[in-house]
Amino acid sequence: GLSLHYYTVTGWSGIKGSATQFDKDEYYWTLGKCREIEDVLKKHIAIMDEYDKQKHVALLLDEWGTWWDEEPGTVRGHLYQQNTLRDAFVASLSFDIFHKYTDRLKMANIAQIVNVLQSMILTKGKEMVLTPTYYVFKMYNVHQDATYIPLEGSCKIMNLEGERNQNRKLPLLSATASRDKSGKIHISMSNIDADQAQEVTINLSGTNAKKAVGEILTSSNLTDYNSFEKPDNVKLAPFKEVKVNKGVLKIKLPAKSIVTLELQ
Repeated sequence: GLSLHYYTVTGWSGIKGSATQFDKDEYYWTLGKCREIEDVLKKHIAIMDEYDKQKHVALLLDEWGTWWDEEPGTVRGHLYQQNTLRDAFVASLSFDIFHKYTDRLKMANIAQIVNVLQSMILTKGKEMVLTPTYYVFKMYNVHQDATYIPLEGSCKIMNLEGERNQNRKLPLLSATASRDKSGKIHISMSNIDADQAQEVTINLSGTNAKKAVGEILTSSNLTDYNSFEKPDNVKLAPFKEVKVNKGVLKIKLPAKSIVTLELQ
């Protein structure tokens, strides 16, 4: 395998920014930066396809995720950071991209699982907290060992202007879909618009789906996180704003929300 690292980080010297204190501009910058992993993957894959047409060598994205300043009061150099709804979106958008390239991308390891960088779990003594990123992993595990279903569509595009954003274009909706070994179809969607809900319509031609059930991850504020004092501040909830009628799936995605649906 060929190892590749990609961090959503503001830079490699000095202050990287707080994990929990940020504004909307920083939020959108983060997601724009996160999505640039797709260009990096494409460029690597193009070179590998030229010299390894049979795809004997895998591409291994063995480090990815957000990198913020260490939390005040923690051990210097241990890279302990908190985890907000912003980090959850970095995970969901990254997954949506990874799923497109699984013929070459065979491994994608977030850095790291516990107490370091974009963790799924934070611990203190005997206590343990599940982060928003943990819940994204839980929502997306239905896509593991499943068959990727390509999605095509259109959505609102945000123009992120200015030197820092390098005129990035940020789609406000991201999605992925798959069919598991039992034939069930799962669709995951992220509405990254911080303020506006989005109406989503999906044509389900070729399926016999009569209804859809799912879960949603959202919170009142982008900066919300789970602490040892409030471990359930950001967690999954049942999602009901979805209807299936005559082969058409209609979903109302709340602002700043991530949803995974199972078609039945």
